[in-house]
Amino acid sequence: MTVIGPCSIHDPVAALDYAQRLKVVADQTADRLFIVMRVYFEKPRTTTGWKGFINDPRLDDSCDMGHGLQVARQLLLQIAELGLPIATEFLDPIVPQYTADLISWAAIGARTTESQTHREMASGLSMPVGFKNGTDGNVQVAINAIQSASIPHRFLGIDPEGYTSVVTTEGNPNTHLVLRGGDGVPNYEKPEVVAATERLEQANLQPSLMVDCSHANANKVAANQINVWNSILEQRKEDSCSITGAMIESFIEADNEKIAGQRQYGLSITDPCIDWETTENMLLG
Repeated sequence: MTVIGPCSIHDPVAALDYAQRLKVVADQTADRLFIVMRVYFEKPRTTTGWKGFINDPRLDDSCDMGHGLQVARQLLLQIAELGLPIATEFLDPIVPQYTADLISWAAIGARTTESQTHREMASGLSMPVGFKNGTDGNVQVAINAIQSASIPHRFLGIDPEGYTSVVTTEGNPNTHLVLRGGDGVPNYEKPEVVAATERLEQANLQPSLMVDCSHANANKVAANQINVWNSILEQRKEDSCSITGAMIESFIEADNEKIAGQRQYGLSITDPCIDWETTENMLLG
């Protein structure tokens, strides 16, 4: 499985343009890749910054969340109608009530993997969920999260009518580890993958994991994702390889710009991405 797409969604028109291009490549590679589009509307922040399209869809601090939810769901429907599976990161525990029916795979990010609220939420989601290792590279926190999300929980939430209620979950059996590196140190190479796999087995968990080609694994340099991708492909040649998925940050144009910039079409306003030409070469090569 390859989860690929922009770091974050800020322009629904450009996102749909990207989705249409990706669908063509997904069909061409269907015999060897299961491509899922990364469609991230929420952005966790270490300190401050734009919190994502749902929180502030107009990028002007007006924070019209009702509009953000409406347009986000409309975009998800348009992408789903293309026949392209969708991946997202769930941050606000209320948001899944509005979007989860259109999501095929979900992530719990490095900053929230240790959060009890997000582990409880994941236990009730109806799609596979990947837990990222901590921002410091700690894999154990993600393993703990996988174990927690696999069992039933009860917690306060909202029901289908929008009322506060006690939510009871059955536990999510389809959770797994995502290696994203940490503190500037990558963990995508074979020794780190083998070590993480052994820790999963010691915890009696399925020895299956995803590698995030971006973030600390790429030292926050978009072009370095190519090296990580090539390493994954090389490791996959071995029968014992536990890597079953990869994540890539990609958009129409390469790199990124500040949110207060010129807003070039198809250019990320959060993390830098590889461009579409590079994306095609990686997936089709």
